[in-house]
Amino acid sequence: MKSTLINLLTAPFFLFPSFFRGQPTSSIHQFSANSIEGKTIEFKEFKGKKIIVVNTASECGLTPQFKELQEVYDKYKDKGLIIIGFPTNDFAHQDPGTNTEIHSFCERNYGVTFLMMEKISVKGDSIHPIYKWLTSKSLNGVMSSTVKWNFQKYLIDENGFLAHVISPWKKPNNRKIIKWLAEN
Repeated sequence: MKSTLINLLTAPFFLFPSFFRGQPTSSIHQFSANSIEGKTIEFKEFKGKKIIVVNTASECGLTPQFKELQEVYDKYKDKGLIIIGFPTNDFAHQDPGTNTEIHSFCERNYGVTFLMMEKISVKGDSIHPIYKWLTSKSLNGVMSSTVKWNFQKYLIDENGFLAHVISPWKKPNNRKIIKWLAEN
């Protein structure tokens, strides 16, 4: 009897996880940031496109994800996908280079053509406003999260609303991301 009651009480969490998520209150389109070349990028330019925001590092065990990110970008860019990489040195100092060095590394080693931004902080007191929005339910209206490591992926829908947070250890071509990209 006790286990049946527990199952009934916890079932909604598993059956209807979106029920417990909040509703979007603001969009990523309100932000701007500098590209790795120093150009101001207005995120409102991406209205109507799906966006993957990912914090990156050049000297991490997950750095080969650059290749997979590029493959996903190549496959879906004509369908409106934007990938935005934000280099960060926040985790074990795994991206100590300058913006110029990071940009060169990404192009030379992984053929990166998706949008790379200037190096920022994704946690702590100096967190970039975009990451503050991504990680705070009080700002995005959907959910709070903690950036656990390099290559955590935030999926943003065509309206600029946070849709999903994907673990750093899940590859960019994992089933959940590909399914989300295939949705209209």
